[in-house]
Amino acid sequence: MTADARAKRLTLLACVLGSTIVTLDAFVVNVALTAIRDDLGGGLAGQQWTTNAYLLTLGSLLLVAGSIGDVLGERRVFVLGVALFGVTSVVCALAPTIELLVVGRALQGVAGALLTPAALAVIVAVFDEGERSRAIGTWTAWSGIGAAAGPVVGGWLIDVGSWHWVFLINVPLVLGTIAIVLRAVPAAGGGERTRRVDVVGALLCALGLGGVTFGLIQQPLSGWGSTAVLAPAAAGAALLVAFVGHERRAADPMLPLSLFRRRNFAWGNVETLLMYGGLALMSFYLTIFLQQVAGWDALAAGAATLPTTVVMLLLAGRFGGLADRLGPRRFMAAGPVVAGAGMLLLLRVDAAPDYVTEVLPAVLVFALGLSATVAPLTAAVLADADRDNAGAASGTNNAVARLAGLLAIAGVGVAVAASFGAAVDDGVAGRPLGPAARAAVADVRDAPLGRPDVAGLPAGDAATVRAAAQDASVHAFHVGIGVAGGLLLLGGLLGAVGIRDPERPSPAPGPLDGAAATR
Repeated sequence: MTADARAKRLTLLACVLGSTIVTLDAFVVNVALTAIRDDLGGGLAGQQWTTNAYLLTLGSLLLVAGSIGDVLGERRVFVLGVALFGVTSVVCALAPTIELLVVGRALQGVAGALLTPAALAVIVAVFDEGERSRAIGTWTAWSGIGAAAGPVVGGWLIDVGSWHWVFLINVPLVLGTIAIVLRAVPAAGGGERTRRVDVVGALLCALGLGGVTFGLIQQPLSGWGSTAVLAPAAAGAALLVAFVGHERRAADPMLPLSLFRRRNFAWGNVETLLMYGGLALMSFYLTIFLQQVAGWDALAAGAATLPTTVVMLLLAGRFGGLADRLGPRRFMAAGPVVAGAGMLLLLRVDAAPDYVTEVLPAVLVFALGLSATVAPLTAAVLADADRDNAGAASGTNNAVARLAGLLAIAGVGVAVAASFGAAVDDGVAGRPLGPAARAAVADVRDAPLGRPDVAGLPAGDAATVRAAAQDASVHAFHVGIGVAGGLLLLGGLLGAVGIRDPERPSPAPGPLDGAAATR
């Protein structure tokens, strides 16, 4: 193995480790929320903000952090993000109160925003265009290990130790990542960087994305009609409009708007919005349905999608390599269609699903389509960016993916709740129910995909309410999954229409070719 190949392999390993830290942390913390509440208090609000503080700063700063990487250098920002993630992990582990833990989680989100787009920008900087898609596919697949291992690792750490260890486990990963980066990842070459941080643009962007993100996070708790949702979301949208106006006039903009005039960058981000919206819906509704309706335990529900990670590990890099040779268009068109078909196979699932015959085939087909899509999609978006704005391009794509999930869950949640309520009403229509059963039905309507409390009801009324809630939950789950599959199918259609394969120069004929042509 040549020194250059060894350096590239170590660079990819560092980027995988850095990204794995972020995904692992998100999933192990979710498992630890109950233990954190029991130790530090804070109730449901404390649990929510332990998660939401991280999501808020991460979603707000991804684009800003990506742009900072373009100014200061992606390697430097990547190391800074990883180191800050380690420091804030220790802060979280040692937090004596729920308030300080929430502050620590917010700072962790800042660190995650720094390292996530920087990791992708490092890959773009180190790998040539002809090998970039394969590298991105490998990075994506292995980074998903954190999501797969998180619930298992988190549960084990809490069982043998305490919730503090779900944060302290990040420290050795951080130290290992920094050591590899300092050894293997080359510093940016070329002349001195003359770009400056667009302070006004950064503030407008961070506050704008922060307002929208806060509104979307708050929506499931307060509803669309709440001032706590509408006010920050509207203010955030207005600030983003101001951000676009500022970027048009700025001499050295944080996000060059000319990027959106480049076909693959613009269409690729639209496809990202649809793909990751559908992916978030599937993850959200399938996990809840399997636990709350089918009655699976948390470990079984979390393990249901583990085959996706295995398939990604086996195939994502290979599909990336094929896209390097053949171009991304066919993969960005066919991959989402296959993934969408896999999601739609979940429409066969009822309240007592069999994993092997109903859930697993859908997950495997979905995983095949996802493996074919992610690396070509990301590479196509970044290929349209210049070397000096790869960080901003990566930050934009990451921000779109994050907001896609929040938008999809918040928006589709309204349709799912409405369909659930209507189905409950249909299930009890014409049934002679007593006052207590009617009150139970009213409670059920406010808890989509939940199990009704029928304690104390007459046996007949309890059976009617339970059956109505179960049938309504299956119907509402199908609505959510149907929308998710539709988003992916639409993403594939837009990929076929909007994406263009890059022109590849034909090799010049050699002397033998010319001689052969004259015969």
